[in-house]
Order: sequence, then C-alpha cells, then structure tokens
Amino acid sequence: MITAPQVRLIGVEKEPLGIVTIAEALRMADEADLDLVEISPLADPPVCRIMDIGKFKYAESKKLHEAKLKQKQIQIKEIKFRPGTDEGDYNIKLRNLIKFLDEGNKTKITLRFRGREMAHQEIGMRLIERVKADLEEYGVVEQFPKMEGRQMVMVLSPRPRKKEKEIKVKEVKEKEVKVKEIKVKEVKVKEVKEKAV
Repeated sequence: MITAPQVRLIGVEKEPLGIVTIAEALRMADEADLDLVEISPLADPPVCRIMDIGKFKYAESKKLHEAKLKQKQIQIKEIKFRPGTDEGDYNIKLRNLIKFLDEGNKTKITLRFRGREMAHQEIGMRLIERVKADLEEYGVVEQFPKMEGRQMVMVLSPRPRKKEKEIKVKEVKEKEVKVKEIKVKEVKVKEVKEKAV
C-alpha cells in the first residue's frame, strides 16, 4: 500500500536505517517477520518503520483503557424535596447530599410544588436557602435556584479539598516543630539542673 519509490526507514529498535527503496524495506521487514508501517506519509521521502503492528495496536488500546480507568467521572445526584418536608426527612436528605458532595459528585436539589403549593413559593424558597446555607462548607452553588415548571432546581458542585489538606499538613508540621522545641528546652533544663547538683 506504500506507493513511494524510496522511504526513510526506521528499524525495530527505533534506530535510523537511512533512505532505502521500497523493495529493500519490504525485504528487511520480511526477514524480521514484522510489518512495514508508514508513519509519516507527507514527509519527503515518507517515513516508514519496521514493527509488529498487532502488538502496537494492542499496546495503544491498553493505554487508552488505563486512561479511561484513571478518569474520574462526575455524576449528578438528585435529591427531591417538598415544601412540607419534615425535619427528620430533611436531615436524612441533607446527610445524603453531604455524602454525595464528599465523594466529588455534583448534586441537583429539586423542590417540587403540587396543587396549591404553587401559591406559596416563598416557603419553598426558604427551604432551598436553608439547604444552601447548610451545605455551604461542602459545596458551591453552580446553578442558582430557578423555577422549571412546577419545580425549583438548584445545582451544587463539590468544593475543592486540596487546600484544606495542605493547611492541615502545615498545622501538623508546626505542632511537630513546637513539640521538638519544647523537648529541646526540657533537655537543656535537665542539663542545667544536673550541673547545678
């Protein structure tokens, strides 16, 4: 399938073999029981490499698979409220929202109005504001509360946690330094007392 009369050939160990005819390149690939693959067809002359194309494709698919495994997929978890949601139910739903945000997922809070509840949307707005205030340390409001038909929707995304970890590490290191200073002072005091005796 390679139509150029001459190619710049790269060997099995990625070593340059120079410019050779296509027949010579095919012969060298057959001797090595490998394939001749055109890497850069637009170069003058085109660049070809002697390699096992099956192993190459397998290695590439493995790399893609590992990259997919390492990716963190963010899901949107939804919790539904009603304007008359009682205190016990509210606390359970709030606990679930905190768990979702700690796991790194976005949360969608839906407040559904039925029948005459539409006439008292301020009750629902107070509930949404309460949820927002309770989750302030766990998440950031990504989409502010808005009405969509008979329901009010708000979306929260998790707060970044790296800075908090760095602050905790600094605090631990500072405590360790203080403990070491105290121990050094205690040792010096003991030495002074022993010399005095």
